[in-house]
Amino acid sequence: MRISKIGFLIAFALTSISAQAAGLASINVPASDGSPALSGFVWSPCATPPGEVQLGPVALSAVRDCPIAGEKLPLVIVSHGHGGGSLNHHDTAEALADAGFLVVALNHPGDNFSDLSRAGEISIMFQRPADVKHLLDFILGKWSGAAKVDPDRIGFFGFSRGGYTGLVLAGAVPDFRDPTVPCPEPAPICGEIRRNEIPAEPLARDERIKALVLADPLSFFTNKESLKAVDAPIQLWSSEHGGDGVLPASVAALAANLPGKPDFHVVPASAHFAFLAPCPPALASSQLEICKDQDGFDRVSFHRSFDAELLAFFRRHL
Repeated sequence: MRISKIGFLIAFALTSISAQAAGLASINVPASDGSPALSGFVWSPCATPPGEVQLGPVALSAVRDCPIAGEKLPLVIVSHGHGGGSLNHHDTAEALADAGFLVVALNHPGDNFSDLSRAGEISIMFQRPADVKHLLDFILGKWSGAAKVDPDRIGFFGFSRGGYTGLVLAGAVPDFRDPTVPCPEPAPICGEIRRNEIPAEPLARDERIKALVLADPLSFFTNKESLKAVDAPIQLWSSEHGGDGVLPASVAALAANLPGKPDFHVVPASAHFAFLAPCPPALASSQLEICKDQDGFDRVSFHRSFDAELLAFFRRHL
């Protein structure tokens, strides 16, 4: 996503998909050791029947600040795309929480709907994986719900740049200089690559993540060598038509080059933003780029099957 207004709308004006009893709470992670402060939402199993939670202009079916039901729960971290936010995939988070998972979705500082200050810089490609590592350190340490988490059952879901983020955390090594990766000017990040202004800092890895679901990931990983260290199981999703800098051919190349065969799905008639939660009517009529799908593609129906496949994958591997 390239415009903060669009990012804001898609982050807050989303419809929910049949949540049964998902608890919903805010999470705030303090800055630490050079890592910025983080914010986001937590979805959790909840024993109380859901009510209406108003977030901006939309009402979600959930229970605000519900006590977390269960012990030693599997955890899934959600990483949004360029200029997105922690509610972009709320339907998926609700489905996982209803099934007994904890889900934490963060807003990446400098690359979210309300703060695009670093979204065009290559440094954000280094910061994003570090954000997730910082978040996990907090969740497993000082977070009030830490005792509810099973540290041996941690998964990750990432869309677009969030998919790139997950691959780095799993051990993939991006090649920003690869000429086969499309990066047209005047995007600032492309100028930085052309001028060789690539940070020298190491990329964050996190072996605590045991399984990943990646939807239309942005890829700087063009060969088997760049992916050879990735050994966690992966469910990989590709839209048929791509968009926003993601090419279906690059997702197919990931499927071919990953050392372990991923659970690979190509979604017929879909474009990139089909992986975002379905838009409510008011947003659908005003933000066609984000909300309008190809003729014959039903985003609501797709998300029912998508969430079910994702849930089944995490149940198998977590």
